[in-house]
Amino acid sequence: MARKKLLLIRGLGHSGTTILDLALGSHPRMIGLGEALRILRTPSPGEEQRGPARLRAELRHQRLCTCGTTAASCPIWGPLLDWLPVHDHLPLADKLRQLLGNVDHYVNQQNGEIEWVVDSYQDDLQIPLQVLPDLDVRIIFLVRDVRSWVHSRARDGNKKGRSLPGVRSLVRWCWVNRRFERDLTRSGKPIFLLGYEELALSPERSLTLLCEWLGLPFAKAMLTPGVGTQSHILAGNRLRFDPLKSREISYNTSWLQGPAWPAQPALMLPSVDHLNRRLVYSNKVLGVD
Repeated sequence: MARKKLLLIRGLGHSGTTILDLALGSHPRMIGLGEALRILRTPSPGEEQRGPARLRAELRHQRLCTCGTTAASCPIWGPLLDWLPVHDHLPLADKLRQLLGNVDHYVNQQNGEIEWVVDSYQDDLQIPLQVLPDLDVRIIFLVRDVRSWVHSRARDGNKKGRSLPGVRSLVRWCWVNRRFERDLTRSGKPIFLLGYEELALSPERSLTLLCEWLGLPFAKAMLTPGVGTQSHILAGNRLRFDPLKSREISYNTSWLQGPAWPAQPALMLPSVDHLNRRLVYSNKVLGVD
C-alpha cells in the first residue's frame, strides 16, 4: 500500500505560509488544510477560549472553511470535529492519520487524484521530528528576507507601544530561523528551502521548481491561488478570505520606502548576511548570490 504524502510548510509566522498553502491547493493533485495541526493539537488548560478549543464546540457552526461551508458542514473537517473531542487523548500523529483518512474518503467520493496533503502550521516541530513510517513526509522551509520581516514586525510593535520592536524582531528572526534549520535538518526528511522573496517576485519559476521536487507538473492555476484553490483551511491568516489580496502572488515593497533599521545595518554582520542569503535566495531565481 502506497504511503500517504504529507507536505509541511514550516518557518516564522508572517512569512507567506498562507498564500503558499493556497497556491499549492490550487494544483489539481494537492489539497491544502491550512494550520491543521494547530487544530489537532490538544488544547492546554487555559486555552478553552481560543479557536482550536472552540472549534470542538460552538465555533464549528460559525467558522467558515475555504471550501465555502461552515466547519461543521465541511466534508473533511465536519466529521473530524465530531470525532475529535472524545479522542483528544490520542497522540497527535494518530489524530493526523484520522484527518488524512477523511481526506482520502472525500477525494474518493469526488473521484479525485490528490497526491499531496499540505499542512501550514508553521510553528509545529513535533510532526517533522517524529518517525512516521506510514507517511511520506516532506518539508518546505519558508523564510522571508530579514529586512522585510523585521520592518513588518517592528511596524506592528510600534503600533502596540512595545519597546525596541525592531531589535527584538531582528533577534527573533535570527534565533528562530537558526533553530528551524537545525531541527528540520535533524529530522532527516527531505527539505525544500524557499525564500518568500523568490516566491513572491518569481512565482512561476519558484513553483515550477517546487513541483519538480514533488514529482508533479507545474499548474498555471497556482499563480492565482484565491481563484481556484481547492483548499479546506479553517485556521490561518485572514488573507485566505480576501479575494483581492489572494487572487495573485505579489510582493509588498513597503519596507523599501522607509528605514530598514536595524535589519539593514545588521546585514553588515557576516553571520546575519550569510544566513539571510543562504535561507532566502538559495534557488538563484532572482540573480542574488
